[in-house]
Amino acid sequence: MKIIPALAALLLAPLPVAAQPAASESQVPEIAFDAEDFLKPPPGVNMGEIAGVAVNKAGHVFVFQRGNTSGPAYGAAAAQLLEFDAQGKLLREIGKGLYAWSFAHAVRIDAQGNIWAADKGSDMVVKFDPAGKVKMLIGRKVEASAPQAHPLDHPDPPLPPIDGYFRQVTDMAWDSRGNTYISDGYINSRVAKVAPDGQWLKSWGSYGAQPGQFNQVHSIAVDGQDRVFVADRINRRIQVFDTEGKLLNIIRIQVPFPDNAPVPIGNRPTAASPGYFLPGAPWALCITPKEAGPQALFVADVWPGRIYKLDLEGHVLGWLGGAGKQLKQFGWIHEIACPTQNQLFVAEVLNWRVQKLTLHPVR
Repeated sequence: MKIIPALAALLLAPLPVAAQPAASESQVPEIAFDAEDFLKPPPGVNMGEIAGVAVNKAGHVFVFQRGNTSGPAYGAAAAQLLEFDAQGKLLREIGKGLYAWSFAHAVRIDAQGNIWAADKGSDMVVKFDPAGKVKMLIGRKVEASAPQAHPLDHPDPPLPPIDGYFRQVTDMAWDSRGNTYISDGYINSRVAKVAPDGQWLKSWGSYGAQPGQFNQVHSIAVDGQDRVFVADRINRRIQVFDTEGKLLNIIRIQVPFPDNAPVPIGNRPTAASPGYFLPGAPWALCITPKEAGPQALFVADVWPGRIYKLDLEGHVLGWLGGAGKQLKQFGWIHEIACPTQNQLFVAEVLNWRVQKLTLHPVR
């Protein structure tokens, strides 16, 4: 198997101290799996871009999608939160017409069964109780009458972040004490830490490529040891911190792939393409629950469009899938729910669906 020549230097470049070494193809097995198109909405109802997916302890699947479009072609509000049962049947819409709904990005379920949504368009994180009632708001949507009510600018250098506010927020996760860690995000380059009562505790990170810096913080997860895993997407790495922001590890995924690997959309990437289109750029992170046994980390890139299974020290244990439009292929995985090591739900932006995957154990 060949690595595309233009990317060879990037894929095989030396890594920082404490980063996971590159793995050869022979060391990383392909994981066999089955897949089904999981969602079964009522007749005549179709999904839009699926930005987020989460699963609660009852097996209900929560979908944060961009199919509820309202407004002009450019800048239209596109966010709707739906709950499906364990068989994929639609149960209810949560937060219909919510003031925070603008552009869906991620949904997560905390240990108490509360439902959290990160809306990139309104710069808000919303906590619902299991009944669907709003219980906490973090961040604030720009007022419609405000002069700054327009698409956010991307100044270079970036503006300093402001406590309590986000600029294109992306995801959230929790430690064993109930503190919330929020990835913020496309314009701000930091992780925010918020107490269980909503008090803003701190944030860390800045724009850049040095250890501890970020360039597009896209997903976040916390393991059973309260280590915070952060998808630093354009820098094509996962940075691991303690709960106070001390850098513990840097993980890079460097698994070879065929030089004719399908591209999900657009021209074939080159070494000059934006980092988020390149191999190993982490779009989605998920860590299996501690109560489900030994924990594993699942990571998705968009080209070659694979899901990678890692241990929590960053060693790649296997990979599955590739870019495409059919079942068992993926079009821009944006979020993963992983209730066990052998069952995954993947939210796809390009294919407007959630696939339920059943992984076969690696022999």
